[in-house]
Amino acid sequence: MKIRESGMPEQERWETFFSPDEILKTLGLGPEIVGAAEFGCGYGTFTIPAARLISGKLFAFDIEPEMIAATKEAAARQGVKNIEARLRDFMVDGTGLEPESVDFAMLFNILHLEHPAVLLLEANRILRKNGKIGIVHWNYDPTTPRGPSMAIRPRPEQCLEWATEAGFSELERFDLKPYHYGIVMSKKGG
Repeated sequence: MKIRESGMPEQERWETFFSPDEILKTLGLGPEIVGAAEFGCGYGTFTIPAARLISGKLFAFDIEPEMIAATKEAAARQGVKNIEARLRDFMVDGTGLEPESVDFAMLFNILHLEHPAVLLLEANRILRKNGKIGIVHWNYDPTTPRGPSMAIRPRPEQCLEWATEAGFSELERFDLKPYHYGIVMSKKGG
């Protein structure tokens, strides 16, 4: 099931909107993360830097074959070997990962989809005790240079509510200037 379209631009333009290394470090990715999962890897903009930061495998999922190919190609070109990019409709079929198998779930610019609870519950299922989710999304501000339409763009409060209902507790919120906000939450009961 494809998620609601957000008008993702070409890769060169897309990558001008982010400082992936800074964002990932702000959200707490580092060598203590043994395994991670990324929902919607796109061009691999965050995939490659995240894989370099963690000590284990990064599972990168996308429904678009072109995005999986782009991520695999970028990883090979940059010599990053701990990425397993999988073509998968995680909204319908889940990730296919074992329960409690990763330490961190990356939900970046994706919670504008129609059923965020499905994605958040799958993230909760695959996270180990004390596992964390990192949420990044476009600011709820019509002056941002792109992003989903304001009609479907989630406010930080909505993301917090959805994640809390899916079994997460708030840890930290971040202003990821100039265009994004970030939230890190922990799996309850961890």
